[in-house]
Amino acid sequence: MEIAALVLLILACFSSVGADGTNHRYKEGDHVPLYANKVGPFHNPSETYRYYDLPFCSPEHVTEKKEALGEVLNGDRLVGAPYELNFREDKQSKSLCKKTLLTVEVAKFRRAVAKDYYFEMYYDDLPLWGFLGRIDRDKTDSSEDKYLLFKHIHFNVLYNDDRVIEINVQTDPNIFVDISEDKELDVEFSYSVVWKKTDITFEERMEKYSKTSSMPQHLEIHWFSIVNSCVTVLLLTGFLATILMRVLKNDFVKYSIDEESLEDQEETGWKLIHGDVFRFPTQKSLFSAIIGSGTQLLALAIFIFLLALVGVFYPYNRGALFTALVVIYALTSGIAGYTASSFYIQLEGTNWVGNLMLTGCLFSGPLFLTFCFLNTVAIIYSATAALPFGTILVILLIWALITSPLLVLGGIAGKNIKVEFQAPCRTTKYPRDIPELPWYRSTIPQMAMAGFLPFSAIYVELYYIFASVWGHRIYTIYSILFIVFIILIIVTAFITVAMTYFQLAAEDHEWWWRSVLCGGSTGVFIFFYCIYYYHARSDMSGFMQTSFFFGYMTCICYGFFLMLGTVGFQASLLFVRHIYRSIKCE
Repeated sequence: MEIAALVLLILACFSSVGADGTNHRYKEGDHVPLYANKVGPFHNPSETYRYYDLPFCSPEHVTEKKEALGEVLNGDRLVGAPYELNFREDKQSKSLCKKTLLTVEVAKFRRAVAKDYYFEMYYDDLPLWGFLGRIDRDKTDSSEDKYLLFKHIHFNVLYNDDRVIEINVQTDPNIFVDISEDKELDVEFSYSVVWKKTDITFEERMEKYSKTSSMPQHLEIHWFSIVNSCVTVLLLTGFLATILMRVLKNDFVKYSIDEESLEDQEETGWKLIHGDVFRFPTQKSLFSAIIGSGTQLLALAIFIFLLALVGVFYPYNRGALFTALVVIYALTSGIAGYTASSFYIQLEGTNWVGNLMLTGCLFSGPLFLTFCFLNTVAIIYSATAALPFGTILVILLIWALITSPLLVLGGIAGKNIKVEFQAPCRTTKYPRDIPELPWYRSTIPQMAMAGFLPFSAIYVELYYIFASVWGHRIYTIYSILFIVFIILIIVTAFITVAMTYFQLAAEDHEWWWRSVLCGGSTGVFIFFYCIYYYHARSDMSGFMQTSFFFGYMTCICYGFFLMLGTVGFQASLLFVRHIYRSIKCE
């Protein structure tokens, strides 16, 4: 059963939002499916509603398209639209319907126009958008503003042989009805269609949607971001090389002198604490769970990038991304279980079952609680972001049939592989007192210094990602994003190693938790950038949109904290083992 469910989910990952046309080939006069998707405020991408929540013209029998898991998670709710756009059939101002708008319906449309509502449709897998109306503002008296509802829509469709290549929609600003007052109105809605031949091939028809993100001026900014990040990496590399080649070399020479010549000389620096540096940290179970969850999230990110680089996430196939996230997170739960359990056993932990449960809930627990709250908000708003019961049941089945079993299997495997913790120095029975250190060597200042450089390497690219996820821009340059991600990992590892060395040199041997906090501090910087982006770079507003933005971005920043904290710790552990293995410790 698990295998069957897994196969279905992987196949769903590659499915796309679209029409029922099996091969996208049509003859003249053939019906080409057109689906209306959703409506909502243009500046609030999470606040979307079903198309017929507004009193549009509707067919006698509204047909709903079955969506894949990722499409439902994306808020897509496709229904049949009343427009007839048969293949290569021009229509000149055909009446859609004559409708009497009641006072309540007029007020609905006016609120929608006031909030700058747009509609989204899909025609043979191609997305199209338009606005419902506009406001004629009176410069002297805002109470005299006129709210105008567009009555006519014009479709321009391009075709090549028997294929639909492109579609554009235009609302005629000169054909409207004034809905400024609460009164019944008789409105006739109409549309027109013009077909034109093009030389663009069917395989190239989605390229126009990615041109905006690959325009020369945008590419220059992206490459500037990479150059900035590379310079940061080079500076850090040089900085660490100086430490390793000069400072550590001198330390190795000093600490490698024969013990007899050091009888009357007191040890100082990081060698002095060799009996405490490998003392296991407090809260072993939580520490191991963080390492396990962080390793899983790192594997998840790498797999998502690999799918993006091979072209799975093409423009306006965003449902595939959500499906891939759910599927790959479920499949990588075994990595979390194995890593956490094996490390917990190395730290001489005894309650490995509790550790495994903590690992399974460490990230998914807060995410689930956030989802419950936000889904409740979406239900109250009657928004499409509210997941149907069937979808919630599917996610719970994935968790029960795939995620949990793999987590347990990974935990059992990690427990049974009995590998001792590799410590080149013997740990003393009692811990050494840590000398009083200046304020800038405390945890918070160290986190601030450690998180700033990795964040500075990615902040330029963050804007484009935010504008894509929380706006209407399209992001398709995944190769550049992958390079920036690799740079982020390298910078995080380097800067955490540097902070760990300075901490040990100050004879502070409690570096375990500090390395996780310093490595993961970039997630805190990303959260502060979220606050800045919301208030300074976006026009989002309203309780629902604010809740969705900060709710899910808090979970994402928390995920970054776990992932980068794991990277920082693993890099520091390799470094600490190396330097203490290079000297003679008694």
